[in-house]
Amino acid sequence: MTKLGCRLMTLLALLLAWTTVVRADTFGAPSRHLPMTLVAESVVPRAGGTVTIAIDTQPEAGWHGYWLNPGDAGFPARLDWTLPAGAKVDGLRYPVPTTMLVAGLMNYVYKAPYAPLVTLSVPAGLPMGAKLPVRLKADYLVCTDSICVPEAQTLAMDLTVGDGTIAPATRAGFDAWRRAIPRPLGSAAAYRVKDASLRIAVPYPAGAVAADAYFFPTTTGAVDYAAPQTVTRDGDMLTIATKIAAGSKPAGPIEGVLRIGAAQGLMLSAAPGGLPGSTETNGRGVPATTLIAFLGAVLGGLILNIMPCVFPILSLKALSLAKGNTDARTARHDALAYTAGVILVLLALGGAILALRAGGSAVGWAFQLQDPRAIVVLLLLSVTIALNLAGLFEVPMPRFAGASGVSGSFATGALAAFVATPCTGPFMGAALGAALVLPWFAALAIFGGLGLGLALPFLAIGFVPALRRRLPRPGLWMETFRHILSVPMWLTAIALAWVLGRQAGVDAQSFALVMALVLGIVFWIAGTRQRRGAAAGLVMGLGIVAIMTVGVLALPKAVHGAPASAAGAEPFTETRLASLRAAKRPVFAYFTADWCLICKVNEKTAIEAAATRAAFAKHNVAVLVGDWTDGDPALGRFIQAHNRAGVPLYLYYPPGAAEPQVLAQVLTTGMLEALR
Repeated sequence: MTKLGCRLMTLLALLLAWTTVVRADTFGAPSRHLPMTLVAESVVPRAGGTVTIAIDTQPEAGWHGYWLNPGDAGFPARLDWTLPAGAKVDGLRYPVPTTMLVAGLMNYVYKAPYAPLVTLSVPAGLPMGAKLPVRLKADYLVCTDSICVPEAQTLAMDLTVGDGTIAPATRAGFDAWRRAIPRPLGSAAAYRVKDASLRIAVPYPAGAVAADAYFFPTTTGAVDYAAPQTVTRDGDMLTIATKIAAGSKPAGPIEGVLRIGAAQGLMLSAAPGGLPGSTETNGRGVPATTLIAFLGAVLGGLILNIMPCVFPILSLKALSLAKGNTDARTARHDALAYTAGVILVLLALGGAILALRAGGSAVGWAFQLQDPRAIVVLLLLSVTIALNLAGLFEVPMPRFAGASGVSGSFATGALAAFVATPCTGPFMGAALGAALVLPWFAALAIFGGLGLGLALPFLAIGFVPALRRRLPRPGLWMETFRHILSVPMWLTAIALAWVLGRQAGVDAQSFALVMALVLGIVFWIAGTRQRRGAAAGLVMGLGIVAIMTVGVLALPKAVHGAPASAAGAEPFTETRLASLRAAKRPVFAYFTADWCLICKVNEKTAIEAAATRAAFAKHNVAVLVGDWTDGDPALGRFIQAHNRAGVPLYLYYPPGAAEPQVLAQVLTTGMLEALR
């Protein structure tokens, strides 16, 4: 028998069963193969608050109920609520179903006890002790493997306005029911149709368990329900291969639930487009996607040159070419060496990120700054550069800043790239995010583009004589300017000390400052020797090595404090996000780190602004903050699932939306006030 014939026979059986039930109800003998009970998490909910209600459903042995999408046969329950004036309920949230294949027809059913959940909003202003009668008329289909029977029940429950107390036993029961409700995936999936084949790519961490994975579509008419599903995993991507429904030409999103374990699932929405990791990405080939991301990385790297930790180094390198004794050939060699130092360091960092991710670690851009020891090294380097710019001592060849020569230029470029990693720009987020889903060679090209952008100003000065001629003439002002450039380096050192204190505690911060003081004493001694005409290279070399070693090995153990966040913000967890979204509240979630400069600027100028707080309060926007300073793996996987290589990441979830809006990396109060 064909599938169409099976469906016709099923519909005929349903019609006959409906007639039988109506006749039985007429004689006062209604069947109850799927008994239901309304259960409230609190029988004394607060006025103006909410309370979760479960429809506790206990299928009779051998019988089953249907999911919101029943599959090839059956129909979902139809619910008609009667509520007190001003009260309302949100949409029904179903637990993860199971599959049942009968005569070639796939059904999505429940054979074991289950409990769909709804949230009841209690009207504000009700007095204590006010009664809240809740009634529900449910029409549904209940079946065995061979027969289906429509049933109807009227359920009743009376609540009383009170203090919202929840009994411990009731709370435990609801916690178990909630665990069976699918959670939002929180990242965008994609699908591609080729002939009759359908492939859905779902961002899913490589280290996360996905047992007995299966995709239950809620979008009807797009997927062949009875077709076998093949699930494969490649790194942080899970792919479902199946067939489209006969005659279907899906063009919009395909939504559904991905089962990842027993009674565990994720709600997802897949948009049409190329699959990450395949020969297409968002409808573009890998070469085109790589080129776009490469250009974005170049622009992002170019912007890094104005950061306080990079600008002084670039300025001195540029001024070294303005002294009038550098020929065109030397200038080009210096520019190429500087560029090589920048690009090689960023390729090394990019390769380390890709290697660690391939091993299952949730690392991203500036991952090394999640280790306090790396912060100490950067802090001491910043102090070294600041003291050198201030004139306390001179660095022997090869110099780190202001020196000609290939070795000095290469070292300067490497240093500039290393100290630039805490920063990011408006074009870098998407570019580095693309590196997470592109092949490794394309990803390395993007990191190379970032290095090219960072080196581009000095590269242009070295190769364009007209630009060198526009540089100021050498003179005594250059020494004064050099001293002025020590100020941003001191600001960088202060910022790194603050980050270290936030990340590892005041003991570690004080220890690092003592090391910086010792370093200053060593350089003072070296500078004194230099001014007498004596050599000081050995003194500085041994001193730097000793102090850096002690600073890294003897750093006090980190003591983590609570992350700073905007007033009214809650710590981000996927569970809390799912709860807020289920309650239909708009949610602004932002992900930050103490070592991320642009994150802190956005927080002070936009997120924590009075206008933003007032707008969020007016529209009841919940704020969640994820602090990634210490490299929390759970946050790292969530960030990566949104195709970002690191922070900042700003997400806005409108009420009822399937996917969040990914906001720009540079925020304004107007942008946040406009969120609804």
